Amino acid sequence: MRIAAMRHYLLAIAFLCAGLGLGSPVRAGDVYAAAVAHPGRSSDDQKRDPVDHAVDVLRLSGIKPGMQVADFFAADGYYSELLSYIVGAKGHVLLLNNAAYDKFANNAWKDRIEKQHLTNVEHRTVDPADMGLADASLDAVIMIKVYHDLYWVAPKNGWQKIDVPLVLDQIAKALKPGGTLLVVDHSAKPGTGSADAGSLHRIDEAYMRKDFEAHGFKFVRSSDVLRHPQDKRDQISYKEPIVGMTDRFACVFRKAG
Repeated sequence: MRIAAMRHYLLAIAFLCAGLGLGSPVRAGDVYAAAVAHPGRSSDDQKRDPVDHAVDVLRLSGIKPGMQVADFFAADGYYSELLSYIVGAKGHVLLLNNAAYDKFANNAWKDRIEKQHLTNVEHRTVDPADMGLADASLDAVIMIKVYHDLYWVAPKNGWQKIDVPLVLDQIAKALKPGGTLLVVDHSAKPGTGSADAGSLHRIDEAYMRKDFEAHGFKFVRSSDVLRHPQDKRDQISYKEPIVGMTDRFACVFRKAG
């Protein structure tokens, strides 16, 4: 085979392999898919990945290597681990829980950080009334299926009433001008506001948007990747038969500045 023909043949094979996914498991520069494909992740997390559409959600956030980010009410740190791989050695991840969330997660975040050697992840147990976040210290904050919990009141479960405006003000102050906020949550019926936050663990998307816009955030974009139109939004989000199939909104905001 002549040299020119050989070159064309090899080039064709290269394109074919790329198209079939036979080369690198993720496309060049896709830190989000690479994070989810990171070796050594637990089987439980891998089962969760397609339910949460983790790659798409993280890509929506636009978080990049080297960023300083916070995972708010991160529970066991599922997303904190993925963020750790995305921001890399030059970045930093704050895994923020209050005492109730630490208890709910059975402190599983600790094993995750230690077993996965997440040296750029820092766990903090914070009081929502005073989280101690430095002003303009964060490039991004994510709130994954936890925004509604700000409106949940259940003292018997150790969950006290939260001053929501105070929490949102702290998040706004901690973000740098132009910083990103990603909010994902279970949709309640339109017009219900925060009324279903405790009973169904859902919240109205329009209510959420007004809430953050009132605290200096500008809506940037959203994604339908977590939408489930068949969800009637009248069942508890974390119980069968709707668990994993709730209609969820995913919205990105930018801090003014």
